[in-house]
Amino acid sequence: MISVLTARAWLYQSMEQGSSGESKLSWINRALVFLVLLSLIMLALETEQTISDQAHDVLRALNVVVVSVFAVEYVLRFWAAGENEKYRGVKGHIRYAFSFYAIADLLAFLPELLIMMFAADHISPQMLAILKAFRLFRLFKLARYIPAFNLLRDAMRKAGSQLLISLFLALALVYVSAIALYLIEGEIQPDAFGSIPRAVWWAIATLTTVGYGDVFPITPAGRVAASCIALAGIGVVALPAGVFASSFSDVIRERQESRQEQDAKRSAMGENES
Repeated sequence: MISVLTARAWLYQSMEQGSSGESKLSWINRALVFLVLLSLIMLALETEQTISDQAHDVLRALNVVVVSVFAVEYVLRFWAAGENEKYRGVKGHIRYAFSFYAIADLLAFLPELLIMMFAADHISPQMLAILKAFRLFRLFKLARYIPAFNLLRDAMRKAGSQLLISLFLALALVYVSAIALYLIEGEIQPDAFGSIPRAVWWAIATLTTVGYGDVFPITPAGRVAASCIALAGIGVVALPAGVFASSFSDVIRERQESRQEQDAKRSAMGENES
């Protein structure tokens, strides 16, 4: 029993090493990162029609290996999660199974594993492509080991309310702009502005400063309104960008201050011991 608990503790430490982004990755996590990147490259290559059938067979075989490794990894992570007090016991393991990273890990391999086991010859190409797209969940495996993802998450949480306000203002402006062009250009260009939903496409393209140019106002009043809407679009894009940049900067500063406080406490403890 002692050896089993020791093995579980070693496995938990190895799999969690580097997850905070403040320590080097263990060899297990380095191998997992390599497999994630390899699987994403294979996903792109599998869509290429010019490569030979032999190359496709090699890619399929490699994908079987990757899916199998990720399945084993999920089981081992689930077992080793008991080392964390938060996930001990039956309820703790259930809580772990419904955690964000655990769900992402499950979706990263389970759809393709089920295809390989039960429906490889009976599934339509369209459904197969959709299920293969679940490989994108493997990107969340990288999020464990890249500090920028944690900074991004914390910044999103910190600026959540401001970003929601910005989103509401943007949607309101899109709707008002669509109504304005519908009233001005609706009768003249019914295909482009004959209804509010049709005008919404133009409003989104304009306010986001994309400007595809597939539809545009042709009357003087419509062009004046479009000019005002385009100028307002600059603020719509800049507002959430500024909010997020400020939040990102605050999170970085808070982390630096926290590290400085921890370093000061360690140095103070060292002086007291000496």
